[in-house]
Amino acid sequence: MRALVGISCCVKAFGIFNTPNHAASDSYVRVVLGPVGGVPVLVPAGGEGLVADILPRLDGLILTGSRSNVWPGHYDGPPHAEGTPEDQERDATTLPLIRGAIQAGVPLLAICRGMQELNVALGGSLDQRIQDLPRRMDHSTPSDQPIPLVRTGKAHAVRLAPGILLAELAGREEVPVNSLHNQGVQRLAPRLEAVGWAPDGTVEAVRVRESRNFAWGVQWHPEYDWERDEFSRAIFTAFGAACAERSAARFALQAAE
Repeated sequence: MRALVGISCCVKAFGIFNTPNHAASDSYVRVVLGPVGGVPVLVPAGGEGLVADILPRLDGLILTGSRSNVWPGHYDGPPHAEGTPEDQERDATTLPLIRGAIQAGVPLLAICRGMQELNVALGGSLDQRIQDLPRRMDHSTPSDQPIPLVRTGKAHAVRLAPGILLAELAGREEVPVNSLHNQGVQRLAPRLEAVGWAPDGTVEAVRVRESRNFAWGVQWHPEYDWERDEFSRAIFTAFGAACAERSAARFALQAAE
């Protein structure tokens, strides 16, 4: 049996009536069916009440990127600038889901907004618009890429801490990445360790200290280019191996009962 991999959803308005829908990008579905090797399970933004029911059934969890930003009330930050997209229903689901997954040892891969959620869920805070801060880069778009490459174009390098899994997967300690975010880590959560940095010092990768299983976050979007980028594919393959191991253990336990 393939591993069941949860994919966090956003609440988005669709159609002429702006009907709320629970949605996740096809990119995440395809990567779970591809190098992760699992079965994608879309996790609706239904609030904390879902966590206890759905988490024991999952063998892995991907926290997706999104245009929306984490509501600043979760980290005692100032209100967002007018027009900043928020998704408090997603926050109400993902923040407790993250804490539950780490406690239960469910493999977790947090991407872009997902990494920001991971930091907030564990007690950290966020800078809301990195591009407005002194001596910081504009991380919201690739610096010099044409429109067709806006998702996959490499915007800047990330320096990886030596000896960590990401550096081993990359085969080097500096990698080029895409960049599509405004928010980023301000105060790092006590349980997180920064393991990747942009040239301006922005934290680009983290891991959960003393985690029971795979628990990593990246600020870039490896789901966009895994078909052509070996490092991106290797991240998902490593995550998939952890999910498969948990799935096998879960079925063995069920068989023994």
